[in-house]
Amino acid sequence: MLAHALSATPWGIDARPVRVEVDVHLGLPQMQIVGLPDAAVRESRERVRSAIKNCGFELAPRAVVINLAPADLKKQGNHLDLGIALALLVAHGHLDQGALDGRLLCGELGLDGSIRPVRGALAIADLAWAQGVRELLLPAESAPEAAALEGVPVIAVRTLGEVVAHLLGEEPLLATPPPESSAGDTGAEVPDLADVRGQEVAKRALEVAAAGGHNLLLVGPPGSGKTMLARRLPGLLPELTVAEAIEVTKIHSLVADEPPDGLVRRRPFRAPHSGISTAGLIGGGSIPRPGEASLAHCGVLFLDEIPEFKRDTLEALRQPLEDGEVSIVRTQARLRYPARVSLVAACNPCKCGHLGDVRFPCRCSQGSVERYRARLSGPLLDRIDLQVEVPAVTLEELRGPAGESTKGIRARVLAA
Repeated sequence: MLAHALSATPWGIDARPVRVEVDVHLGLPQMQIVGLPDAAVRESRERVRSAIKNCGFELAPRAVVINLAPADLKKQGNHLDLGIALALLVAHGHLDQGALDGRLLCGELGLDGSIRPVRGALAIADLAWAQGVRELLLPAESAPEAAALEGVPVIAVRTLGEVVAHLLGEEPLLATPPPESSAGDTGAEVPDLADVRGQEVAKRALEVAAAGGHNLLLVGPPGSGKTMLARRLPGLLPELTVAEAIEVTKIHSLVADEPPDGLVRRRPFRAPHSGISTAGLIGGGSIPRPGEASLAHCGVLFLDEIPEFKRDTLEALRQPLEDGEVSIVRTQARLRYPARVSLVAACNPCKCGHLGDVRFPCRCSQGSVERYRARLSGPLLDRIDLQVEVPAVTLEELRGPAGESTKGIRARVLAA
């Protein structure tokens, strides 16, 4: 008997539809999966068999061929388990094909029949809306993220038995309501610029950078407040639009340990360590994933001690800063990750950090200073619009009154 189900597989920050086709026929009892599955998809045979058995269903000893269409699309991850299991139940006569028609199914199966979360739930919901399905069945942990899109009814499921009861109409499940609060809106206070004493020129540079979307380089001795200034830039930026929030949530959903609870509404701030690899900063790897540049999309990417980053890693950042996206090309695919960021870089004026510092003498030779500064190439510096000197703060400035708050400066940014 032939059966089919609609599922999805991740593709960059989006998802691609996968038609799961199951054919059960006479032959030696075996299960074969075709259609460019990766290792995780091939291993689903054992997970699906055990989950079906432990939920009280019997599969006849027949030859089974599972085709994942389109055949030329690489299938990755754990998203297809639920679709494969339900198509098998239809092929063995436990369900009618009509129960699966018009539904998109994604989820990883445990051996006991439990359904575990998957990454990229918001992208799957976007795909479900584009495909015009009547229901999207997702693991309970992933459903709130998908429900934030409000484009298609999202059914949260916890076990394979619960899914079958819902499809048979015995115990119908209600659609998951959109989350009341957005991810990232935890109530934590945004760092206030009033905490930074002195540095009026640098504060003005932050305001200009926020208003115009400029990249910024802060140069000053240790302890002058470069990191404090950088961490306060996201508070000056306008709120994310709905389209931006959807893009940011899609990206973070691919790497988050736990699925986001709704749309990410707060602008990201990412500060990778100087030892980060090129793939970690830009994205890529054997299984392509977004890097820090994409995780900072629509937010701030802060590179502290930027001369200490590897030269090839920094040079790889040039194209994303220019185009606002990262393109990862493989022999079988080209993936695109958005990377429109406000770059804030910080460095010392020399290797010892005290060139021009009135408090401590500089111990570097002229040649040492030139070699230190040469770690940043001209083409990269050309992409940094504002280069600001951040001198050491005097004791009188530290004891002085607080400066203007983030709220007041942000009002001018929004007006601009």
